[in-house]
Amino acid sequence: MALKFERHPHPSPRPVADREQVLANPGFGKFYTDHMALATWTDVQGWGDDKVVPYGPFQLDPATAVLHYAQEIFEGLKAYRWADGSVRMFRPEKNAERLQRSARRLALPELPVEDFITSVSELVRADEAWVPTGGETSLYVRPFMFASETFLGVRPSQTVTYCVIASPAGAYFSGGIKPVSIWVSQDYSRAAPGGTGAAKCGGNYAASLLPQAEAFDHGCDQVLFADAQTGKNVEELGGMNLYFVKGNELHTPTLSGSILEGVTRDSVLTLAADLGLEPVERTVEIAELLDGVADGSIDEIFACGTAAAITPIGALKTADRTVSLAGADAQPFTARLRQRLLDIQYGRAEDTHGWTTRVA
Repeated sequence: MALKFERHPHPSPRPVADREQVLANPGFGKFYTDHMALATWTDVQGWGDDKVVPYGPFQLDPATAVLHYAQEIFEGLKAYRWADGSVRMFRPEKNAERLQRSARRLALPELPVEDFITSVSELVRADEAWVPTGGETSLYVRPFMFASETFLGVRPSQTVTYCVIASPAGAYFSGGIKPVSIWVSQDYSRAAPGGTGAAKCGGNYAASLLPQAEAFDHGCDQVLFADAQTGKNVEELGGMNLYFVKGNELHTPTLSGSILEGVTRDSVLTLAADLGLEPVERTVEIAELLDGVADGSIDEIFACGTAAAITPIGALKTADRTVSLAGADAQPFTARLRQRLLDIQYGRAEDTHGWTTRVA
């Protein structure tokens, strides 16, 4: 039976003046709305106990399975305020499908697509006043699922908690939209063949934190990982997929089982074709990427993800080499593509692909 996520209103939501102050400068991931959606799965009863309730902490036993074996997954998507006052989400069914794939890999129960969409929609409706207006603001929605059984045996949890929280969001990069620099990691891998690289689980991000700190130490904004098998091929950044423009083609590493299948990644490939570039998914060697930026045969390079949308890349740095893209501040196709994506998300352009869903 489909879940309903009936609302139990917060008895004392955040005062309007406080909320407006937050929405004036939300940052990213700093503030949270008044409610959260919850559901519980057990191996006996399946999914149930679904509801939207006041936002608040979990009480976890020290032996809760997720604290010991990291059996958890998450998603990230956004709700956008359109000029007519309505609120829309962008391709939520794709996030629902990816959550299911992640669940399979982490031995967690699959939440039906319909129930996922209901959970995020009902939370956004409950906290519709938290969706910002103006600029590139949005409401970032974070569904996640974790092993909540109190048990130290090494096996899939027989009790699982699903939750959705939301956070008003401004620009992901505090410096605004400008070319970022990328540290090419040669000592660390994000994921390996047969591992969890294609799943959106916290362990992948935990493994990226040390190399990300290394990137900062070298004056770079993000880290780029190579494949674990050869150390020669481009995979993805710590939290974004990578692309480059070469002539009339848009190239990106092919999905290999260790690269996360991004919703924005898929959207970019479709929009690139709409805008006249031929999408090419293939194996890309790091040496080819560095040489192409250095000799000018690569025209543009950018990264994308839900949080940051599309971000131009200006330089790549290794331990013994730095290459900079000529004209990094003016990458015309990247700018057009970014504008096209945002125009669809914010309702400023016709959604010819049926990607947006009204929720409030």
